[in-house]
Amino acid sequence: MGGRQGYLTLPIFSVVAAIGYVYYTTVFVAVPRWLGLSTAAGVANATAFTALAAACLATYAVAVRRDPGRVPPGFVPDVEDAESTVHEIKRKGGDLRYCQKCCHYKPPRAHHCRVCKRCVLKMDHHCIWINNCVGHENYKIFLVFVLYAVVASFYALILIIGSVLHSVPKDEQPGSDSSRTSINLSNWQIICGVILSPLALALAVLLGWHIYLILQNKTTIEYHEGVRAMWLAEKGGDLYHHPYDLGVYENLISVLGPNIFCWLCPVLNTVGNGLRYRTSYDIPISTPPM
Repeated sequence: MGGRQGYLTLPIFSVVAAIGYVYYTTVFVAVPRWLGLSTAAGVANATAFTALAAACLATYAVAVRRDPGRVPPGFVPDVEDAESTVHEIKRKGGDLRYCQKCCHYKPPRAHHCRVCKRCVLKMDHHCIWINNCVGHENYKIFLVFVLYAVVASFYALILIIGSVLHSVPKDEQPGSDSSRTSINLSNWQIICGVILSPLALALAVLLGWHIYLILQNKTTIEYHEGVRAMWLAEKGGDLYHHPYDLGVYENLISVLGPNIFCWLCPVLNTVGNGLRYRTSYDIPISTPPM
């Protein structure tokens, strides 16, 4: 059951608990058993994973707390603005998009969230794991969190598998205290590995999906709308082109920011105010999209 944006919910506690469980198993069980915390390799891996886990927690907290983008009160699209070459309209009637629930016009790419009970700028989807929408203001930080989580998951899997293989009892007497302790620790790591394996795979698929969307400058909602629009266009003998596709490099800039060195950093450098976006119609004919 969802709660209000920014409130702690069971899925949020589950994510935090999972991060803590994986961190403890990796740093205080796997690394000591395989490399030892008194060695340079052990300290280096424990420090690197700690930094990665801290980055995961920090970006996750920002994704939870960051407002995805609100439509300003009294917003009205300027249909006479020469710089705005595209105005989104309703499928039926051709009128400008208007939210009957929020009682205001919708900016381009904005959608109403039934969970948050308001319109969200450049809405991608509502995520129960952050109890928040993913939209214009927090999309990049959400993406960076998923990236860090994928790296941390596979990093932890490597350390856990290496520890289990390295710590297989060889000369220990069955039933001895050291043997029982070793088996208990191995079971702890195996359970963590069983949890991590599908989680890492799911996160990797999610990351790949959003990379695909970014390269085309689409949101999840726009992807599904585009499938229908493409079908209708082909049915009428026309070609459909996503209006916000500016080319690979410009698409990346529009989401990750103009500074390429900050693309993978957990910094908020959102481009624009979320009320208007560049389209492929704004690009001169002499400079086609990449």
